[in-house]
Amino acid sequence: MTTMQTVLAAGVMAAMAMVGSAQAEIRRVDFRVPGEAGIALFVRELVAGTIDGALPPVLLLHGARVPGIASFDLPVAQGALAADLARAGHRVFVMDARGYGASTRLGQDGPHDGAPLVRSEEVVRDIAAVVAAIRARTGARAVALLGWATGGHWLGMYASRHPGEVSHLILYNTLYGAHAGHPRLAAGGPLADPRDPTRFDAARAGAYAFNTAASLVPSWDDSIPVADKAQWRDPDVLAAYQRAALASDPTSAERSPPSFRAPMGAIADSFELASGRKLWDAATITARVLIIRSGADFWSRPEDVAGLQRDLTQARSIRPVTIPGATHYVHLDRPERGRDDFLREVAAFLRTD
Repeated sequence: MTTMQTVLAAGVMAAMAMVGSAQAEIRRVDFRVPGEAGIALFVRELVAGTIDGALPPVLLLHGARVPGIASFDLPVAQGALAADLARAGHRVFVMDARGYGASTRLGQDGPHDGAPLVRSEEVVRDIAAVVAAIRARTGARAVALLGWATGGHWLGMYASRHPGEVSHLILYNTLYGAHAGHPRLAAGGPLADPRDPTRFDAARAGAYAFNTAASLVPSWDDSIPVADKAQWRDPDVLAAYQRAALASDPTSAERSPPSFRAPMGAIADSFELASGRKLWDAATITARVLIIRSGADFWSRPEDVAGLQRDLTQARSIRPVTIPGATHYVHLDRPERGRDDFLREVAAFLRTD
């Protein structure tokens, strides 16, 4: 057995231990990190039992619509990736980028027309503030990062600019911009300006969007290859996901049906990535990198994985993983539908040094 195989095997055992310690008490502390002038960033820390000092702290970052707690810390079984990683011995942090959840929402109190709010450059500055706070809080030299979809894009951009502060980088169903062509997101598709199909239709998209609970279901259902979606996804997880997404916005009940606001900058930038325009270069990243993709993902593409592998020339190690048949939401699906495989890969990777 090679050294890498030995380390990965240890990580698999750690993932199995998460199941055995499922009843371990999780301590949660919510706090805010000052960002740029006028910006306060929400962060939740999770710790379970004894912290393994040999393991890096882990920061989890949400995607384009649903903020951190709804994405990673639902109060139901198989709904809290953050708690799973805390039970594996990590200090885990979940953040909301500006414009999401409990972080500052500049520009979302008025009409939602205007230029898309919260572009990648701004989120990278938010990440920098939160990583600095985590390093000060934990004494860690470097932090492990896991980003889901657009969260992976944001964290990849951050890691490319701050390579010394990142020990491990997990890009989970993430666009990279290495390929032009995407049925949902790219130039010429439904997000394009009809007057110029190579450009994002910013006027129609607006500054931010209202999202209902019902709007969270179709992309998930479409990815599940069985008629009875409950065979693949626990209905309690879906309901908790919808409740938490609505609860993330204090104004959600002011509208009928209730809806939560999300900035459109992430969608505008995703249009660029899906159209083959890279917004950052992976060549400067020096961390260990896990590229994990669901086989039935509707967001990332195999070409994104290949492009990252090609460009990650300075990474300490690269591990590409595809989970066959898994959905974009695999960390929220049933254990036997890819979630256990996802957890094993993540836990093993975070134990490599």
